[in-house]
Amino acid sequence: MSREPNNPFSGASSTEISLIGSIAAALTKLGAPYVVAWCKYFSPQPVVCAGGLLFGVASVLASFGKRLWHFQLAQGLLIGVATCLSSMPSMAVPPSWFGKHRGLDMGIISAGTGIGGLVGSPTLTACLQNIGFRNTLRLTGCVCTVLICASGAAMGWEPTMATRTHEDNRAQSWVSGLAKVPFPPRRIVVTRKFLAQGLNSVFQSAAYHTPIFYIAAGANFTALSNACNAIGKVGVGFVADKIGRMDSFFLTTLLSSVSTAGLWVPSTVAGGSSSAGKGLFVGFTVLYGLLASAYIGLFSPALVELFGMENMPRITGIMYFLQGAAGFVGTPVAGVLVRPLGGNLVSETRIQNPSN
Repeated sequence: MSREPNNPFSGASSTEISLIGSIAAALTKLGAPYVVAWCKYFSPQPVVCAGGLLFGVASVLASFGKRLWHFQLAQGLLIGVATCLSSMPSMAVPPSWFGKHRGLDMGIISAGTGIGGLVGSPTLTACLQNIGFRNTLRLTGCVCTVLICASGAAMGWEPTMATRTHEDNRAQSWVSGLAKVPFPPRRIVVTRKFLAQGLNSVFQSAAYHTPIFYIAAGANFTALSNACNAIGKVGVGFVADKIGRMDSFFLTTLLSSVSTAGLWVPSTVAGGSSSAGKGLFVGFTVLYGLLASAYIGLFSPALVELFGMENMPRITGIMYFLQGAAGFVGTPVAGVLVRPLGGNLVSETRIQNPSN
């Protein structure tokens, strides 16, 4: 749309447009400490439903946008907050229900993002072509509000965890429950494993969204990435329960980094016009989708392994906050670095839709 006249994105660079996603992705995790605290005090249901309602309102507001900054506020700021309210509980609450197969269970839960993208990408493309982007925003806002609120109504703490949170809440007023963030105990914060996991969260999140925001190759190609995303989360979750969640956590992180250096970078050197460049780029997208996405599904089980279920709510919020802060810096910095390439990190390795 940036190349088309008379629309809010006309003349905007990919860096300016990707700032919308960068803001939303960062806020999704920056607010995690508060959202997890609210889930403990008010229960997950009202928190998730509030996120669903805000998502719908933000989408409708965005549909009336006339300038790029309108979308940065509505789709970046408001939808970022809405996504935080609706998605963080799904990472903090479910681990308390599972034990032996926690890796697989969390993989299935987090795979919903990949399946949603697999179905949503071609669906949204069809909507954009037939009803325009403004009506598409209104439609998706309404649909997402219904789905988020329906899923949120079914979410709750495991009975033992619910009892523990109820006992903790008895000593707090509602003002304290709304404003106070439950930080991890100092004895945990000063440990090497906490510091190491914190650095892991920062470095991973700073780079994770760069391929997602700066590779634009059409709806079919995005669908492939999302399919690999879903398969990777479930498959790696299953393997993690067999060989160990921390070992799987390490291997998937390492291999996704290797795929970036071994496939993505060579594909830019070979160029998108060559069959070698296209093959390397497709291979990178498949491997990155399978391996890097598994980090999301394994993150919560890994925190349970490291710090125990009793500390899970306190640890989860802080770790996701670190991810959000790093992502807010990392992706825009990548955008500045790719400007010499015309605003796209792999401008010569784009793979067009078969119809093109």
